[in-house]
Amino acid sequence: MKKAVTIISGGMDSALSAKIAKEEGYELIALHFNYGQRTQQKELESFRKITQQLACVDAYEIDLDFFKQIGASALTDNSLEVPTGGIEAGVPITYVPFRNGIFISIATAIAEKHGAEALFIGVVEEDSSGYPDCRESYIGAMEKAINLGTKEETRLTIRMPLVHLKKEQIVQKAIALNVPLQDTWSCYKNEDRACGVCDSCRLRLKGFSEAGVIDPIEYV
Repeated sequence: MKKAVTIISGGMDSALSAKIAKEEGYELIALHFNYGQRTQQKELESFRKITQQLACVDAYEIDLDFFKQIGASALTDNSLEVPTGGIEAGVPITYVPFRNGIFISIATAIAEKHGAEALFIGVVEEDSSGYPDCRESYIGAMEKAINLGTKEETRLTIRMPLVHLKKEQIVQKAIALNVPLQDTWSCYKNEDRACGVCDSCRLRLKGFSEAGVIDPIEYV
């Protein structure tokens, strides 16, 4: 069976991306990163529930403690406040420097080990927080780079099935494919009840509202 490495943060987007890979007939190798983010334990809990529901054949939980040492992001540096005033133009303080580039590099090593032919990542460009490492052009450039830097027989395609979807469409598609949205987590700040006011919560709530569906997770 064809294999795919799926990067799963525990959030709605990556859960849907992995489910799409499953629907396309891939055997899933799940990958999650603990990088010192504020909601690390909750995201890990979500990842484990999602991988169980997807019946992944293997799962990796990789610790990347150096992100906290680098800092420069409100997700990894507790001295910086997570913005709650609404989504603004430009790259927000919650951007973690080159996070997806590092994630994709590690995912490539795992894919090469398993002989996988695809790497699925739930990046969203059109209806997102404005992170530069979520752009289709960037992910496409990474695909070229990883295939230049791996064995000749390694031919990896990076799949980003959500990149041009609106959050409303993501919610609708997740429901249609029975993604366990109640087990996903998007909040940047809290691990018990979602704050509802950080960028990620606002985007999630916007998607559910426009889809005419109630979000199954609890908010403050």
